[in-house]
Amino acid sequence: MVIDARTGEVLHSRNADTRLHPASLTKMMTLYVVFDAIKRGEIGLDTQVRISRHAASEPPSKLGLRVGQRISMRHLIRASAVKSANDAATALGEAISGSEAAFARRMTATAKALGMSRTTFLNAHGLTEAGHLSTARDMTTLGRRLFYDHPEYYNLFSRQSADAGVLTVRNTNRRLLSDYAGADGIKTGYTNAAGFNLVASAERNGERIIATVFGGRSSATRNAKVAELLDLGFQRAPSHARVKKPAPVNLEGVGSAIVARSLRPRLRPVRPVAGDILIGKVGEVPAAPPLPAAVAPSVVPEPPARAAALAAPQIAQVAPTPAPEQGRVVSRLSSSGGRHWGINVGRYGSRYQAEQVLLVTALSEIGTLDQALRKVVQSPQGWEANFVGMTAERAEMACRRLAARDMNCNTLGPS
Repeated sequence: MVIDARTGEVLHSRNADTRLHPASLTKMMTLYVVFDAIKRGEIGLDTQVRISRHAASEPPSKLGLRVGQRISMRHLIRASAVKSANDAATALGEAISGSEAAFARRMTATAKALGMSRTTFLNAHGLTEAGHLSTARDMTTLGRRLFYDHPEYYNLFSRQSADAGVLTVRNTNRRLLSDYAGADGIKTGYTNAAGFNLVASAERNGERIIATVFGGRSSATRNAKVAELLDLGFQRAPSHARVKKPAPVNLEGVGSAIVARSLRPRLRPVRPVAGDILIGKVGEVPAAPPLPAAVAPSVVPEPPARAAALAAPQIAQVAPTPAPEQGRVVSRLSSSGGRHWGINVGRYGSRYQAEQVLLVTALSEIGTLDQALRKVVQSPQGWEANFVGMTAERAEMACRRLAARDMNCNTLGPS
């Protein structure tokens, strides 16, 4: 597939809509989604990402990241764009969406929004997986989108080498970048199932051509074919053409795991019960002064709704104690065995990311976190992602289960 990048006009195509394995061309979409997330403030370039066992275990090509290691987003981006590191790409996906599977769904949703109608992503790196497919036309579209939608990052693809934090990495496309005049990107890919793939872009005298090849027999024959297609593009493209950038696409909320609005169910009216009655939520409703027994409420008041609430409140239930001579109302549980504990699952660069991690964690560990409350707390170092309103035993159990899956977790005692 060959296009004039200025206008999007197709200058040559053959089997451009055949669905094939994209291999590491996948990382073009991984990076597109990451750039979009940074632009919208979901995460920052200096956000420190903790490497999971899943990311560290990805096969080569890789950066050699270790389980539990922390590395900045910018270094993961460089490793993915320049070295095509699989562990870095997986870590990027987990940092944005909480899991690689969730990130792949976001990648596919983004592809559809960009008009890539025959592309399905199942991972962030491009290693062969049944159903993980794309076409030369779709990948050419993505290459043009990277150039026009995220020009501030496009220079990454032309770097012969880059500092990836733990080491300096060399570009997998350096041979074409060196040998073809005007070449400045974009991405190579190779697996046994895919063959040698490449999306290449070159600019000469104000003309920009993008060419895509799937299924080359070797890197040398692939590069030769791409050079031939780029030459054909420059021959057929008009010397002067008005640039028609691709139409803007609103990706707000595409593939997001965050619930935009959660309705709060109304509480059922209850009759006064002699003994201790728990009202409100620990840490959210101030302690209410004791009320005379004669004016004890017959309906527990509903807490005010919060905008963009992530979940309905959890009202802890306790068995009534033997009725004293006069009923009384208390606003919290006793300190022995009460729900004053919590857990912290990390510090993040934005509220959005902390909320996203909380939701994904709650869904993955519903057995111990089903009654916990999600709470994001801003600190000078970032946004703390906490679950609160737990017993000490439940908090410790949740942390043990999360740690067994290499997820960050620390218990929080009563404050």
